[in-house]
Amino acid sequence: MYFRILNDKTSGELTYLLADQDAREAVLVDPHASDLPVLLALLAERDLQLRWVLRTHQHDAQLPGERVQLESLDAPLVQGDTLETLPLAYDSVLAFGDELIHVLRTPGHTPNCLSFGWRDRLFCGGLLAVTACRHQSRPAQPELLWDSVTQRVFTLPDETLLFAGHEQRARAVSTVQEQRRWHPLFAELTRDEFLAQMAALPEQK
Repeated sequence: MYFRILNDKTSGELTYLLADQDAREAVLVDPHASDLPVLLALLAERDLQLRWVLRTHQHDAQLPGERVQLESLDAPLVQGDTLETLPLAYDSVLAFGDELIHVLRTPGHTPNCLSFGWRDRLFCGGLLAVTACRHQSRPAQPELLWDSVTQRVFTLPDETLLFAGHEQRARAVSTVQEQRRWHPLFAELTRDEFLAQMAALPEQK
């Protein structure tokens, strides 16, 4: 098994490469078009066939051409608004080699956000960052975000590793137990307090 984290030091955005080296099949989680030369080189270096391209969320309206470039990778592109066309459903299981990835519906940061569970890890994009995304300074659907975090993520085992879509305070990974206990919004506020705080954020430009 091969696991690699790529960090864009300018934007703080994170991309994850997962691979079953015996089967020579790989998955990319939250790749960015600007990183395609590096990603393709990593795949070629280990003679890996790309099986899936997974996006926890997307801001294609702000990034024209991003989706087209990712589709050029010639692997199924899985994001919230493509599940039905693949066809896949929420809570589907995706295989690569002998490995399985579980698709979870976790809307809120954007309306169609997904999270992807693999082994003891959950790739959850901007779900816990809330206001840290440079493309979107406030959640699209705060009510659904609260429910996704508290009812789907925080109900996972304490030791589940949470991998973000962009680093926070130079960190890429935390645990369910840590976030459930100490997240400044989801651990310290009630649902009504959280929604009030989100409503007070400046309107998205």
